[in-house]
Amino acid sequence: MAEVQIRRYEDDDEEDVKEIFTLGMSEHVPSSCMHVLKQPPTQMLLACVFCALLASSKSILLPILAVTLLLAAGRQGISYMFSRYIQVSLRKDLNNIRDTYLETPNSCFWVAECQGRVVGTVACLPAERNEGCLELKRMSVKHSHRGMGIAKSLCRTVTDFAQLKGFPAVVLYTSVVQTDAHKLYENVGYKKIREFVVPELVAKITNFTLLEYRLDLQRPGN
Repeated sequence: MAEVQIRRYEDDDEEDVKEIFTLGMSEHVPSSCMHVLKQPPTQMLLACVFCALLASSKSILLPILAVTLLLAAGRQGISYMFSRYIQVSLRKDLNNIRDTYLETPNSCFWVAECQGRVVGTVACLPAERNEGCLELKRMSVKHSHRGMGIAKSLCRTVTDFAQLKGFPAVVLYTSVVQTDAHKLYENVGYKKIREFVVPELVAKITNFTLLEYRLDLQRPGN
């Protein structure tokens, strides 16, 4: 197995970091579509459209076509939501990583490097919603390098940083569809403390929830 090095972000890493983040977020479009399809309001809408068109047209082709178009439109809408989130994230911090994470107190950004290539990322900064805690952000590992323990190493890097800086806990937020991330965080000691629906209308309709995880840290000497 090739050696993986966790190091601080450098300016030359910018494009690799953006690519890993963008590809990682885009991977969740199919699972998000499945999540939406499992919701009762979605199923009811598709059933009503199908039955109404079947009754009015006396043809099976029209309702099937209509449902297919609705599914395609739904997938396009979900893709748009993820694309918008990616663009917002780029503008918010990933277009200016140095100022956001490296020149701000109690913040940092790391990359995982394998054979001279950036294959993973993680960052942290003081949490906005949990005063006094550190927040883990921008965790992502290239699909080709998963299963090698890189994500766990990145998590430990944030934990060590938090302990060094004297934070009592690390928090993070992930979505209901990121099931692999749930397993990772729980395996390294994080506990799920709450779930809440994203405050956008579409998210409320589709029950698209976020999960908050917390890792309480043992103080030195305890």
